[in-house]
Amino acid sequence: MDINNDVIIAIMEELRKRIGNNDCENDEQQIFKLIENYILSEERLQLFDFKVKAKLVYRVYYSIRKDLGILYPFSRDKDITEIMVNGKDNIFIERFGGVEKVNQKFTSVEELEELIRRIAGRVHREINELNPIVDARLPDGSRVNAVYKNIALNGPILTIRKFPEKAFSMKDLIDFGTITEEAAEFLNRMVVAGENIFISGGTGSGKTSLLNVLSNYIPKEERIIVIEDSAELQLDEIENIVRLECRNANIQGKGLVDMQQLIKTSLRMRPNRIIVGEVRGKEVLDMLQAFNTGHDGSLSTGHANSVSGMLKRLETMVLQAVNFPIDAIRNQIAEGIDIMIHLGRLPDKSRRVLEIAEIYGYEKNKYSINSLFKYDVKNGLTRTENQLKNMDKLLLRGVKT
Repeated sequence: MDINNDVIIAIMEELRKRIGNNDCENDEQQIFKLIENYILSEERLQLFDFKVKAKLVYRVYYSIRKDLGILYPFSRDKDITEIMVNGKDNIFIERFGGVEKVNQKFTSVEELEELIRRIAGRVHREINELNPIVDARLPDGSRVNAVYKNIALNGPILTIRKFPEKAFSMKDLIDFGTITEEAAEFLNRMVVAGENIFISGGTGSGKTSLLNVLSNYIPKEERIIVIEDSAELQLDEIENIVRLECRNANIQGKGLVDMQQLIKTSLRMRPNRIIVGEVRGKEVLDMLQAFNTGHDGSLSTGHANSVSGMLKRLETMVLQAVNFPIDAIRNQIAEGIDIMIHLGRLPDKSRRVLEIAEIYGYEKNKYSINSLFKYDVKNGLTRTENQLKNMDKLLLRGVKT
């Protein structure tokens, strides 16, 4: 037998009043004890056993005192990488690559909406019927997306992508089977040599983790400008670093700072390299121009199903910004990007580098793609017989070929 939602809502409202009246706002231990005593002695709950009441104590405490409400325990579980809320009755989590539904529900749509508004408010964002979508970052680095009920038919919708407290190392990725030692050593040389590298893959394929790892190979004396929509990269090893984050417009439609603006301003900061967390639209043109104007060794990521698919997507994104001839766009892409890495998730939920390819030109209406490492089910990620064609940057920096 479940406790009636109306009863839970009434208990929460009463406890909020008592906490306010008891002048114990800053004493969490006292607040927890007040909630516990109230629930254990509440007449409306006398038919329920101690175990049910104890669960309710924690649920009410999290709802009243924690920004993430009933989602708080999931946010603290290090094995959980994603929390997905589809309306008040359906909460899913991703753990070890698998998705499962949990036995938790919000008491009402209003409780879920209040939680979303609280999260948005903490990072100075607004969500309401006029601004029904919010992207934000929690203090622990987790990425949040929320959609209001007026456009989500089974909403409100809340998605929280968690990130590990400590960034993965290349050794971790090798141990996970994401990449081989040979491919890792090759990428190390490419970063040191100043090759412009673009990482593609689907959602949750490990693009950000690999970008983090590759950034550790950047020589320590170089100045790095990092540009992200929502900050999620963990670049702790770089000393001379500038981190820029996009900002949404306020409720009056003012104050917008987009990625395009940040890429342009980064060029005035004397960068050696530019890292663009993820490109999704017309900012690709500015990114390519940065890649093509002497900022060797720059890095970025994007969503796609393959190396060739990512090249086509980049073309489409450039066309959102300008109406250039397609050959001019393709030449710009081929000139700007030296190495492409494509990642994917296999049916067993593991993340793998599926291909590492050199982009060494564009002619006769085709990109010149030189596949250097390729994944297959039988042998995993293996080196092809192809050799790197453009050695200029390696020779210029004295990097072993």
